[in-house]
Order: sequence, then C-alpha cells, then structure tokens
Amino acid sequence: MPSISVRQLYQDNQQKMQMTWVAGTGASDNRISVEATHRALVGHLNLIHHNQVQVIGNSEIEYLNQLSQNADFTGLDELLDFDIPLMIVANDLPVPDDLRAYCHAHNVPLLTSQLESPYLMDLLRLYLQRVLAISTTKHGVFLDVFEVGVLLTGQSGLGKSELALELISRGHSLIADDSVELLRTTPETLEGRCPPLLRDFLEVRGLGILNIRHIFGETSIQLQKQLELIINLVIADDNYMKQLDRLSTIIETENILGVDVRSVTVPVAVGRNLAVVVEAAVRNYMLQQRGKDSTKEFIERQKLLMTKEQNKSDE
Repeated sequence: MPSISVRQLYQDNQQKMQMTWVAGTGASDNRISVEATHRALVGHLNLIHHNQVQVIGNSEIEYLNQLSQNADFTGLDELLDFDIPLMIVANDLPVPDDLRAYCHAHNVPLLTSQLESPYLMDLLRLYLQRVLAISTTKHGVFLDVFEVGVLLTGQSGLGKSELALELISRGHSLIADDSVELLRTTPETLEGRCPPLLRDFLEVRGLGILNIRHIFGETSIQLQKQLELIINLVIADDNYMKQLDRLSTIIETENILGVDVRSVTVPVAVGRNLAVVVEAAVRNYMLQQRGKDSTKEFIERQKLLMTKEQNKSDE
C-alpha cells in the first residue's frame, strides 16, 4: 500500500504551505497511507472520524481552550485515545500548551501553518492524492494529441518512436517514451507521467536518443497528462485484414488499475500515414465523447436507404 512519511510531506510542502515544526520531531517517520479501512486522509480535528492528518482551526482551538479551563479536565490523553500520524495547527494560531505537551509526551508530529484551514486541507488532499496514488508502468509512448492523452502501444520494431517523432513535428507534445508511469489519481482517472531519468528523451532507431525539448522547444514536452485513449499498433498481415470487422460498433477498452480506458487497434502496413491515422483516431474519439459516432451514422443512413428502396419496389 503506498505511503509517505511525515518528514517527506514536510520537506515537500514547508514553503508552499508555510509550515513550522513545533513538537514531535522524533516521530518524523510516521507513515500516512491509503488504508484498507478507508480512514480519511485529511480533516479537521474529529473525535469520532479519526482523520490521519488532524487539522486544527479556529473552532478546534476554541474547544481545546474551553476544555483546559474546566476544573475537571485531566488532559488530552483520554480525549485523543487513537493513533495520530500528524497534527497541524492552521490559521497561524497559537498552539495551546496542553496540545503541545500532549504531542511531546506521545511523540506526535505537531506542525503549524499560516494558511487558513480549508485552503490548507485542499492543498494537503491534492498532494496526498498524487503521492499515494496506486501506480503501474506500461511500455509505449505517451503523447498529448489535440489535448488528449494518447498512449501508443505495440510490439517492438513497429515504429512507435518514429510515429511519435512525426506527431511531435506536427505540433503535438511528448510526455514519456518507452516507460510510462500510470497513477490512479481518482477512482475513474489515470494520470501518465515520465520517470525523471527519461524526461525529454525519445529514442529513435538509427538516430539514437534525441532531446525533444532542445530540438522542438519547450511546448514539445509536457510533464503529465490524463490517459484517455490507447492506440495499439499491430502488423497488418492478410489474416488480420480478412478478419477485420469494417462496420464494428463495439467500443474497445483496456482495464488498467481498475479503470477502463478507450482503446483503438490500428493496423500497420507499408505506405500508411500513421500520423494522420492517429490524428483521425483522436478526432473521432473526441466526436464520440460528444455523442457522435460515424459508423453508427453510416449504418443508420444505409438502413434508411434500404428501407426507401424496399418501399419503392413494393409500390
């Protein structure tokens, strides 16, 4: 199960979230993870729903201060009798002495932030959503074509990199070549990105490794993109072409990390302009997303014509 340490969260976000470490530095290796129990990642201090990152805002500070003024109050030990990986006091509020003492005694990381608590929680959720996303690696070339994340797949030697190079020369952008990291950022969304070592590079047989950013400029590279379409390249031998259903209305998908992604199979043959074919496939996908299917439209037109011809013959 993906997890991250409190230390890493603090180092990655100290300046952006304007945080200061106040207590519990000895527990910097505490882990925040996506738990099987679906325990929430981030939320205001809640004594019923135990969020992993407890954020303390104005209301929570007021509540804690009222408790400390109660003569029967014996401390936070009984109140906070659950595992807490991290606590953050937001809104640049002063840390109550009882809370500071509790975190020192129980070795709970305690941070403060100058940001308002709702905004802080939004930033934390987005950050944790990315770093804790379930991931996998796919072989292929990942591109931005007409603002659509397209993964080119197929066996080695089919010319995926050469096709990607032509698409980039036509104004589209490279995200990753050879090894594509896919992360499930939401239950229905996959985000593709490039491993840092391979970023900007495209290997083309005969030319070697090319730095696409240096050759085509900054706009030729993107860091990440939502995966929407998979184009699988296959060798167009006679058997394949004979079995091909030219009027198929079946929508193909590929399941990756529990997410169904639209897929299209494109035959590769000598003389085919694959860059144009890929662009057409992406445009067709965009039309289908708007409810327009060219194959279904053709079939309906054909049926209408056949009906008219049948009616004429019956007269």
